[in-house]
Amino acid sequence: MSRLFAAMLAALSLAGAAQAQQWPSAPVRVIVNVAAGGVADVTMRVLGARLAENLGQPFIVENRAGGDGYIGFEAALRGEPDGLTLLYSPGSSIMISPHLVKRSDIDPVKAFIPVIPTAQGSLYLVTHPAFPATNLAEFLAHARAHPGKLNYGTPGNGTSPHVATALFSREAKFTAQHIPYKGAGPALKDLLGAVTDFLLDPGVGLPQVKGGKLRLLAIVGPKRHPDYPSVPTLEESGVKGVDSGPPFGFYAPTGTSRAVVERLNREVAKILQEPAIRERFAISGVDAVEPVTPEAFGAYVRAQSERYAKLLPELGVTQ
Repeated sequence: MSRLFAAMLAALSLAGAAQAQQWPSAPVRVIVNVAAGGVADVTMRVLGARLAENLGQPFIVENRAGGDGYIGFEAALRGEPDGLTLLYSPGSSIMISPHLVKRSDIDPVKAFIPVIPTAQGSLYLVTHPAFPATNLAEFLAHARAHPGKLNYGTPGNGTSPHVATALFSREAKFTAQHIPYKGAGPALKDLLGAVTDFLLDPGVGLPQVKGGKLRLLAIVGPKRHPDYPSVPTLEESGVKGVDSGPPFGFYAPTGTSRAVVERLNREVAKILQEPAIRERFAISGVDAVEPVTPEAFGAYVRAQSERYAKLLPELGVTQ
């Protein structure tokens, strides 16, 4: 019996290895659960082009925004878990939004296998040039002098920029009104039109900063941006405890072959080491994440989900 069991395990292992080598046998749909134009969309398209080159099949990006990420979840979970439909998502959709939406039909932590994190961004406090502040100190003075009068956009309720802005306002002692959008791109568009007052932008607005259409006042992250060495981080400016949230990453529907998950992990890990990819990410204001195994990424996702379950009520972040 023991020899029979060992033979069965060996056969399953060989079958999994064969499936991984054959994958992908057809074009791969990658559901991005936020709107086009944001960091998730941009970084996925960069990675998708390289994956297609390396694996010989197109990686077709489909933006399914809305529903706090759940429209994308639903699209990614339709059909068989054969590795030909994947999810690419901001970490906030997986680890933060479920504590706000609380849908009983889909728990993304259980419905998806974390494959690999890809990009970790800082957030950038940006304003329209017409806003009456040229630095962080002036911004805070104006915000405190007009409690509840300013408004800010985010890529959506419960996203990392939303939580970070709630932390920022709490720690810096000012209040402002939240306006959720369906992605970083639409939020940026309204700031450019001076519809909103400020934004913790995930990086898509940096070209507009360079072009003089936006003003950069501070950075939520561990270091200053090399292109803006005079712009301080919140931490060094005395605003402590604000972070940019969990990374973007690939997820596969639960039930997807372990061999396919591991192969996708290896392929993406190789691409993330390429200087051209890291440079392209930097243009979008994010850093390529150092590769980890699916097991390590899964443990991180579960731990962060538990952290936000406690943090969100403290901040008053609700649906």
